[in-house]
Amino acid sequence: MHIDLDQLSESELIELNTRVVERLRLLRQAKAQVAMFRFNVGDRVSFQSDTGEAICGTLIRHNKKSVTVHTDDGGQWRVSPGLLRSIPDTQVQGSTTTTVVNLPHNP
Repeated sequence: MHIDLDQLSESELIELNTRVVERLRLLRQAKAQVAMFRFNVGDRVSFQSDTGEAICGTLIRHNKKSVTVHTDDGGQWRVSPGLLRSIPDTQVQGSTTTTVVNLPHNP
């Protein structure tokens, strides 16, 4: 698709920009929804903090744009669903043990 921007007036360019920004917002929102519903309330998840620390916990709520995770140390984080990794639970003699997952460090 080719649009000759030189032929558009200022008001047409503003309208085009508005439509492009709205379309990008909708695409990002749809992508976030898909990522969010890969996980269910109660799932064990992990994510990497800003400092590179692996944080593990249980997903407790789906929010509009994020999820809420209750961490093993008693904290709560609102996290973008795209940052989450699933942690499989393993049943051992009636008790749950968690498999530790090492997250890659992104510099």
